[in-house]
Amino acid sequence: MSLSQQQIGGLSLEQARAQLVPWRERAAEIGAAEYQRRIERARECMRGEGRDALLITAGTSLRYFTGVPWGATERLVAMLLTLEGDPVLIGPVFEAGSLSHLVKIPTESRLWEEHEDPYALVVDTLRARGASRLALDPGAAFAIFTGLRAAAPGLDLSNASAIVDGCRASKSQAELALMQQAMAMTLHVHRLAAGLAEPGVTTTTLRRFIDEAHRALGADNGSTFCIVQFGEGTAYPHGIPGEQTLREGQLVLIDTGCAVQGYQSDITRTYICGRADDEQIRVWNLEQAAQQAAFDAVRPGVSGEAVDQAARAVLERGGLGPDYRLPGLPHRTGHGIGMSVHEAPYLVRGNRVGLEVGNCCSNEPMIVVPERFGVRLEDHFYVTEQGAAWFTPPSVAIDRPFAD
Repeated sequence: MSLSQQQIGGLSLEQARAQLVPWRERAAEIGAAEYQRRIERARECMRGEGRDALLITAGTSLRYFTGVPWGATERLVAMLLTLEGDPVLIGPVFEAGSLSHLVKIPTESRLWEEHEDPYALVVDTLRARGASRLALDPGAAFAIFTGLRAAAPGLDLSNASAIVDGCRASKSQAELALMQQAMAMTLHVHRLAAGLAEPGVTTTTLRRFIDEAHRALGADNGSTFCIVQFGEGTAYPHGIPGEQTLREGQLVLIDTGCAVQGYQSDITRTYICGRADDEQIRVWNLEQAAQQAAFDAVRPGVSGEAVDQAARAVLERGGLGPDYRLPGLPHRTGHGIGMSVHEAPYLVRGNRVGLEVGNCCSNEPMIVVPERFGVRLEDHFYVTEQGAAWFTPPSVAIDRPFAD
């Protein structure tokens, strides 16, 4: 049996499910000391931006700074950080018990009843702390911005992107370990899904199995997302609706990921069902070369723009593009990843900021051949002093999506 036969098709659902057991090599949780370092790093960034207060609202950044995995709703739940004193956790009175069991750092609580204005509470807390220059979480809803403006029309309010990205973009060893676990789990799921990729299988069957597999391995909530496309459907970066049934000679594109303690994975594999034709092989090989060129370009200080251009240069030499023209690459080469699937830094034209040790990015210079097929190979790297290091080994060939 050839390596390609071992990797694509030949697996029943029962055989695939037999390989789903809880993940054994589990990364450690983020510790209290690291949360405290994040708070102090935020204060350093605040000083650099001339801000004396930072409001982080419910979402991934609140979890990053406090450990509270709270989704955004119409009720304000937030952390207010000033240059001195414990962070202030702001939320509804009736949620106090839940929040106290989730928060990972010492905080002061300021709570509001249902009929009260939570934004006035934020403003009052700012005044009590002697702060007046507030940086607002870039992920905050517009209603939070307008609520703060109504409570204090003259409030000096700015975007906290530089502060939040300055903290979150470079990952610690503990964060890298959690991401490595998530990536390894998703790669295992991809292997099993490839084994199910035989003529007659549907996109629905594969999506359901992928979610089931992520749950069985111990991901936070099954698949964070899942794209499964066959044939012409692979030509659309985020797919087309409706169920598809796999046929011999079609490409399979699966893009999926999961979360481990809030840290994300995101891997794409594209491979052939049966025998590939010459054009499919040519485009797949160009995609592989472009992905490798982007990886080879990475080192501290090199801009996201330069990494993007390294991939595009390979495609242009192969007769694709230029720029975003099709056939070719219709979007950026990659995005940052961490507690959000897409976050800073971005590998895109116009981003002239140098990469730093600890940055984590996708590498996915997708090729689209309109109305025919697309090829996306997506793995992630993290930046080291020497250059880039893969979280997962890249694909080997159009009929061999995995390195071993």
